[in-house]
Amino acid sequence: MAVRIALAGKGGTGKTTTAAFLVRFLVETGRGPVLAVDADPNANLNELLGLTVEITLGEIKDELRTRVPESMARGDYMEMRVHEALVEAQGYDLLVMGQPEGPGCYCAAHSFLSQALQKLEKSYAYMVVDNEAGMEHLSRLNMTEIDHLLVVSDASSRGVLTAARIAALVKPLRLNVGHKWLLVNRAPEPVPEALDKYVREMCSREGLKLLAYLPESPELFELEIHQKPIWDLSPDNTFLKKAYNAFEKLLAA
Repeated sequence: MAVRIALAGKGGTGKTTTAAFLVRFLVETGRGPVLAVDADPNANLNELLGLTVEITLGEIKDELRTRVPESMARGDYMEMRVHEALVEAQGYDLLVMGQPEGPGCYCAAHSFLSQALQKLEKSYAYMVVDNEAGMEHLSRLNMTEIDHLLVVSDASSRGVLTAARIAALVKPLRLNVGHKWLLVNRAPEPVPEALDKYVREMCSREGLKLLAYLPESPELFELEIHQKPIWDLSPDNTFLKKAYNAFEKLLAA
């Protein structure tokens, strides 16, 4: 069974970028094979990884209504198409949920992704799941067993408070989480004492472990502006080194 690492956090905190660098870290440190899952209907993890997606699970689900060959069982056809939806790369694969079939209708798409993950995860050492903002989507995926929940925040009191509230949903959603982490992105250097004090108070309140403060990176900003994949960021980059140290800490827990 794969080690399950799920990312959560409000929009704009760098959650998907963190997921992409976590995939890069796992691959470069020889911890593959890795299954990267983009469970956000507004999918863009593939862009950060430099991959092209031909078909999403949402599109496959729509196919099941009309395109199942008479010679195939529905379950066999679904399994075949899910494997075809995997974007294969060096050391990892990517699976994208995509848009639901109707406005505001997310539950069916999450249910379909859940079925796919249950069959796929046994073939991987790690599974990195990038979710949309919030936590309830994890329960819809039936990810009741999570080894590491990585909540991502920006370096603001409001962002940290939101991250703490997200972590607080673990109990009412009945999620069994091995470790809950907080990662603070775009933190000033040095980290202001008042910010650090507030972060640690929120971590203590919600049972979060402070994973790291990651700094702003002009080089990463340039990559994003020019829509280049995260693989292009130099190994000597300060942000990347600190991110990798953080990921080592997470996996050592």
